[in-house]
Amino acid sequence: MAKEINWDFTREMMSWYRQNRRDLPWRKDRDPYHVWVSEIMLQQTRVEAVKGYYQRFMTRLPDIAALASADEQTLLKLWEGLGYYNRVRNMRRAAELIVKERSGRFPERYEDILSLPGIGEYTAGAIASICFEQKTAAVDGNVLRVISRLLEDRSDMKSASVKKRIRAYLEGLYPDSGCGDFTQSLIELGALICVPKGEPKCGICPAADFCRSRERGTTMELPVRPAKKERKKVIKTVLILSCDGRTAVRKRGKNCLLAGMYEFPNVDEPLNAEQAIAVAEEWGCSPADLLRETACTHVFSHVEWEMTGYYISCAAESDRFKWVDKKEMEEKIPLPSAFLYFV
Repeated sequence: MAKEINWDFTREMMSWYRQNRRDLPWRKDRDPYHVWVSEIMLQQTRVEAVKGYYQRFMTRLPDIAALASADEQTLLKLWEGLGYYNRVRNMRRAAELIVKERSGRFPERYEDILSLPGIGEYTAGAIASICFEQKTAAVDGNVLRVISRLLEDRSDMKSASVKKRIRAYLEGLYPDSGCGDFTQSLIELGALICVPKGEPKCGICPAADFCRSRERGTTMELPVRPAKKERKKVIKTVLILSCDGRTAVRKRGKNCLLAGMYEFPNVDEPLNAEQAIAVAEEWGCSPADLLRETACTHVFSHVEWEMTGYYISCAAESDRFKWVDKKEMEEKIPLPSAFLYFV
């Protein structure tokens, strides 16, 4: 019979975490700025991918004051490839408030952290517990998966009421000291042992004796996932126009997906090579030669872009676009992942 989840569970988890935690750059200290940046980057992004982004970000913007004063193009370039670009815009807004209203000192209370732009309950809970030793659970997908299996809970884990219930349940298990380690032990368990894809590693799990779904052989049935909504599909034709070593880009509008980022000129319709060349001519680029053709699909959370790209050499630089060389493209022009494929 599975053991009752109590203080013994808390102690087992903390002991396991302290012996097995990964050596990650944002765990070198408990600076709230470091934890904040890492937690925002880690949303929807693998740890291995985030490491490089985190190091570059910290080199360029080492503290809250630097983030608050950064221009948008610098921010977007540092975030290039991570997606969800409003996250970094909200980070700058939050940094500006911290500098203006708190003299650059990060707030310590959970409620005050939660009030900052772009910070939700998970991130606020992580910062408050890891940096300020508060009994505030950080409930993300990893933790929800762990708890659903431990308790054999078949509730909809995406439900706000279920998340609230689990958060309250976990906060009753927090120790008087080492709150950050307990928070991170649950996240680490979900990332390394009670994994989202494939069989969980129950044989080496520190919580195995407490797990009802392991006892009953139902781990692969949990968490219960509601049916996914079908994504909208958009067909795009992308024109990669080059002239004398420079490439055409343009800035996206303010009220659209990937707002404020740069893109290669494109249209929301399927074009063949002949039609693409005709469009380049209409744009005033004097197309000279079709160099090559390629295709890719980029998936967002709610929409899927099916893109065909035509690389066209041109004899003229149209005023419609900004024309940049390779160095400027690499160092200054923030391109979203959807268009990085064509670089």
